[in-house]
Amino acid sequence: MKREAMLAVAADPGRHWDLLVIGGGATGLGIALDAAARGHAVLLAERDDFAKGTSSRSTKLIHGGVRYLQQGQLALVVEALEERGRLCRNAPHLVHRRAFIVPSYAWWESPFYGIGLKLYDLLAGRHGFAPSRHLSRKEVIAALPGIATAGLSGGTRYIDGQFDDARLAVALAQTAAAKGATLVNYCPVVAVRKADGKVCGAVLRDAESGTEFAVTAQVVINATGPFCDAVRRLDNPQAAPLIAPSQGTHLVLPRRFLPGDSALLVPRTADGRIIFIIPWQDRVLVGTTDTPVDQATPEPRAQAAEIDFLLTTANRYLASPISRDDILSVFTGIRPLVSGDGATAGLSREHTLLVDPQSGLLSIAGGKWTTYRRMAEQAVDLAQRLGRLPAEPCPTADLPIVAASVAEPSPPLHPGLPLTAGEVRRACREEMARRVEDVLARRSAYLLLDAAAAINIAPAVAGLMAEELGRDAAWVEREVAAFTALAAGYLPPAAGKMA
Repeated sequence: MKREAMLAVAADPGRHWDLLVIGGGATGLGIALDAAARGHAVLLAERDDFAKGTSSRSTKLIHGGVRYLQQGQLALVVEALEERGRLCRNAPHLVHRRAFIVPSYAWWESPFYGIGLKLYDLLAGRHGFAPSRHLSRKEVIAALPGIATAGLSGGTRYIDGQFDDARLAVALAQTAAAKGATLVNYCPVVAVRKADGKVCGAVLRDAESGTEFAVTAQVVINATGPFCDAVRRLDNPQAAPLIAPSQGTHLVLPRRFLPGDSALLVPRTADGRIIFIIPWQDRVLVGTTDTPVDQATPEPRAQAAEIDFLLTTANRYLASPISRDDILSVFTGIRPLVSGDGATAGLSREHTLLVDPQSGLLSIAGGKWTTYRRMAEQAVDLAQRLGRLPAEPCPTADLPIVAASVAEPSPPLHPGLPLTAGEVRRACREEMARRVEDVLARRSAYLLLDAAAAINIAPAVAGLMAEELGRDAAWVEREVAAFTALAAGYLPPAAGKMA
């Protein structure tokens, strides 16, 4: 993918698009791929970088959702388990199986959780990975060498999916481009266009040059996740809120705290949440919280209570105590939950398709990474009817997702991070990376894995990107400063300095 070529096509005043997709996260990219694979002319415009927001800040799980099973959302669980199986087949280079263990510290917990997980197996049906099973105390300790053993009586093991969220987003963009879609990052929508009261396109701005241009489309789809309401208000300033944003915070720790290959599921915390402690890219990921916030922001920050909650919870289950000094990175994402009564932890993760009755703007909200493909299928089915487009069937159920090319060999740029110069160059040449954070937060996950090391490596990355993108020394200086300021929000805050 070349941004310059994509931008030239997008700005061509002679082009008319079947679909304009606003938003380059999991949902928008899935829609662009689905529509392009059906043969429609598709333009996707993303305000920042692909997967800049929620879609690169997940708990890295492709799963049916044990939590949703507890809440009785069986239809969502069944749909997600089916999509989990499809993703494992369509993107085996990015999605893999991971064993999870629910430990038992009371006599009744193993049979109780065992029954629930047998239902999880049953709902998965032919898409199941492997049956859950009871583990003895000795087997739990062997599978989870870092677990607290006092009072441990056994556990239940089940299999779910794990993935690289930001890399899957980039792969979806590349697959969509291969099917004929045009996708442009750093290209916000600044206004919607109307004819006879109906949305017929938008005005886009190239964030790099400041140039604005108009595009026309049969259907405009708002797939901006937590920012859904902001786009809806471009169309209708009086639009009632659809999103109840909730933030989820994660801690990243050294691998020594959970050295085995299995993940640990805390099935019920003091406030009724589920917490995962998961091996991830030679680190340990602890998350997530579910904290209501007043509004979505591009760079949400962890609250003091969230970090305390995760540390306290993890320390009840891990043998080696964790302190703030052990945290390598803290990252937070915003869930685009569809608004309703009660706490956000109780809101449904099911998605909503909403068509404005006056303008015809199609908005999609809610959902989760695991079901992105199904969400896209339903959105494009509806868009075909709204835009009177040919009723083409969805081809994505068995559509392979492309794998990244092999980068030119070169030594790592940092002793603690395996990023190479070849990978930085590939990100610029083939994956539309435009800023240092694109490379260190999404083309790789190194900002999330070790914020301090990412800051250390930023000047080298900026220098390589400047060579590839034709930037000068002043650009390098600005990018390093901007990334350093951004990454400061991922550093573990001191006890007295948390937000």
